[in-house]
Amino acid sequence: MRPPLPPFTEETARAKVQAAEDAWNTRDPEKVSLAYTPDTEWRNRDEFLHGRDDVKAFLARKWAKELDYKLKKELWAFIDNRIAVRFEYEWRDRNRQWFRSYGNELWEFAADGLMQKRYASINDMPIRDSDRCL
Repeated sequence: MRPPLPPFTEETARAKVQAAEDAWNTRDPEKVSLAYTPDTEWRNRDEFLHGRDDVKAFLARKWAKELDYKLKKELWAFIDNRIAVRFEYEWRDRNRQWFRSYGNELWEFAADGLMQKRYASINDMPIRDSDRCL
């Protein structure tokens, strides 16, 4: 069980979004992956992932590339066992170029509160160090 559980209220949807933000900001693929069902389905940009092991491998690659990652998520909408989120995060590459990434996620949860589907659309924008805000 991974509370809060669906069906979501505004309060529990906000709590779910905050828990996801907090977990992703740890940059710990093992910890983050435990929020997803063993057979979770993802679309992240142009990648399609199936299962928790794919998620762990993806997150390890992601955070090896996206250094000093810092994420902020915001609840956009919710109904029953689904939540829509907008987010932005900042990161730098190995050449010290900073980026801000913007996107939207659609989440669907199993009855036990684990996320079974995650669909993310994301765009990256190069920024100057002085333009960072997270």
